[in-house]
Amino acid sequence: MGYAIGAVGKKDIPELIELRMAYLAADFGSIEEDDERAIRKTLPGYFERHLGDDLIAFAMRDDDGTGPVASIALMLVSEKPANPRFPNGHIGTVFNVYTVPEHRRRGLAREVMSALVADAASRKLDLVELNATDEGYDLYRSIGFADADLHRPMSIEP
Repeated sequence: MGYAIGAVGKKDIPELIELRMAYLAADFGSIEEDDERAIRKTLPGYFERHLGDDLIAFAMRDDDGTGPVASIALMLVSEKPANPRFPNGHIGTVFNVYTVPEHRRRGLAREVMSALVADAASRKLDLVELNATDEGYDLYRSIGFADADLHRPMSIEP
């Protein structure tokens, strides 16, 4: 048995929701019950509206592609006003790169990320960006991502 890569479609939304929740739990450590309920409530509609349009997802499935998702990565494609870094204004933002724990250390995240980068090239995106965790940093560097160093990430909760 092996793995196979493929695009994620709307039929995969229930599994995609569970993978998103597993990613968030891994990223945040834990999620309050009320927050989890609220997130789960919004995800089906979000994925229904965006998946296959401006949201691209690739997954590695176990059992030669017939089994459950073992690793996944998503990319939101957006248009911004052009600047020297993205002269056409089309960029991809990668998020939710997640490998199910029992499938880690097998190169699966590299495969889904490589598929996203190839998809970005075929769409002629100017730039693909992401925020790397410490665990993913070396992987992204080895694929060709570089530190942007132009700005410091900041946020506010209004």
